[in-house]
Amino acid sequence: MSIQRRNIHLRRKSGEGSDEGEVLLYYCYRDLEDPHWICAWQTALCQHLHLTGKVRIATEGINGTVGGSKLATRLYVEVMLSCPLFKDYLCEEDFKTSKGGACCFPELRVGVFEEIVPMGISPNKISYKKPGIHLSPGEFHKEVEKFLSQANQEQSDTILLDCRNFYESKIGRFQGCLAPDIRKFSYFPSYVDKNLELFREKRVLMYCTGGIRCERGSAYLKAKGVCKEVFQLKGGIHKYLEEFPDGFYKGKLFVFDDRYALSYNSDIVSECAYCGAPWDQYKLCSTSQCRQLVLTCPACQGQGLTACCVTCQDKGSRPAPSPTQNSFKEECDCTARRPRIPSELPQQALPPEPRAET
Repeated sequence: MSIQRRNIHLRRKSGEGSDEGEVLLYYCYRDLEDPHWICAWQTALCQHLHLTGKVRIATEGINGTVGGSKLATRLYVEVMLSCPLFKDYLCEEDFKTSKGGACCFPELRVGVFEEIVPMGISPNKISYKKPGIHLSPGEFHKEVEKFLSQANQEQSDTILLDCRNFYESKIGRFQGCLAPDIRKFSYFPSYVDKNLELFREKRVLMYCTGGIRCERGSAYLKAKGVCKEVFQLKGGIHKYLEEFPDGFYKGKLFVFDDRYALSYNSDIVSECAYCGAPWDQYKLCSTSQCRQLVLTCPACQGQGLTACCVTCQDKGSRPAPSPTQNSFKEECDCTARRPRIPSELPQQALPPEPRAET
């Protein structure tokens, strides 16, 4: 059956009536000759299945997060696994699933980019073909257990490296990890360059949400030639928590959609920005011209403390100007004060978090 005919067949099967929804997260690194054709195909396929979300396509592969009914997401996986372009590169385990649906995304966005995850370095310079050694969740769990059992982790030859953004690791992370205070993955290479001595002769255990950032991040770290070994968690935190919900990862898993986070355990590792009470549920800053996420507990919200910083709180008390596309910014006064590329000398690993009371 041709892809075009198959899309029509799937549209009839998928429908829109299922109440139960699901979000799919996946990526596939493989060379693609015509990413624009893939883009048109993916757009048509997702529209036929009534899926929303984001799909990035490049000559180096595809990266997708889509939401819809469970039937629609199952059909999407079926198509991807049977597509001649991907069937020899993808398997069922490469798709991570979580409760959600089309409501988790405002729209469908499919596009062609230079990279399927924006590290800011051309794939021609740092290729996905030279990543770190992949460890299964079970293998990674044993490595972390060994690392945490050491009496003096600061003197260890192992670094447990979180290569996500600061607002992700803030609400959930592996015990004893080094979590860079970076705002974008495109800052990761500069972070490595600035802290190169930190990684010299070290065994590095890297992890991220679903594994994709580690593919390029580990390749970049390996290319520096200073590490003893570089490993990465296959399938990311997502797959780890499926096997070890009460393992060494504590807190919530941040996701880039309207849910903000997924919960696999009862641990709370972050606190309200205003009163310091345990709290890990993000909201957008209440100032209309700011896009920052803020942790503010119900008690503080009740007092009107709903902005990301004092400056925004003050702005919120004044009538907001009419928003325009250019008036929105990714960076606020509170993030502007954060060093763009932090220095980790000496190594400052986050201490193990105590378990939250239930």
